[in-house]
Amino acid sequence: MTTALICDDRRSVREGLTRVMSAVTGLQRIDAVANGNELVARYSRQSADVVLVGTQRAVPTGIDAVRRLLASFPAANAIVFGAPDDAGSITAAIAGGARGYLRWDASRPDLLAALTHILTSNAVQAPVTRTAPVSALTERELQVLLGMSQGKSNGQIGRELYLSEDTIKTHARRLFRKLGVKDRAEAVAHGFRQGLVS
Repeated sequence: MTTALICDDRRSVREGLTRVMSAVTGLQRIDAVANGNELVARYSRQSADVVLVGTQRAVPTGIDAVRRLLASFPAANAIVFGAPDDAGSITAAIAGGARGYLRWDASRPDLLAALTHILTSNAVQAPVTRTAPVSALTERELQVLLGMSQGKSNGQIGRELYLSEDTIKTHARRLFRKLGVKDRAEAVAHGFRQGLVS
């Protein structure tokens, strides 16, 4: 039996994601909890094939829930979902052991495709486009990626590198294209998985 467990402190998010996931072929049970305590307790009673944990900017509970779950159950397939521009939370969650992330603002078809892919292949993300080898990234692009992984804005990265914000945006666009990603969050997640940032 294929199962999923959702953890988010917002009831509307839990109910909405449950409705979307109910359309995933082969997914037979979906449980939902509101916090890290409930997550660990529920998982200890009945493990799930995938655990989706919501993150909210400036709210550490989702990140803490991932860490607590994986401290007790290292094999848990934990995926975070959050805002695409919230690279800080996604970075912290992946550093804490999450295996990937989903964008909360993804379209219903994209979300269904990603969830189906995760459940059928035990992967951590929807299929991505071809990515460039590390050697194809310039030193400046790697510096920009590092700044993103630290939650810095384009302006902050620019000041540190003595470059204009527009120049940083240009480097970021090239970086996204080379990595085959759409935004900062995807770039940071990819960077962690590939060991480009730590």
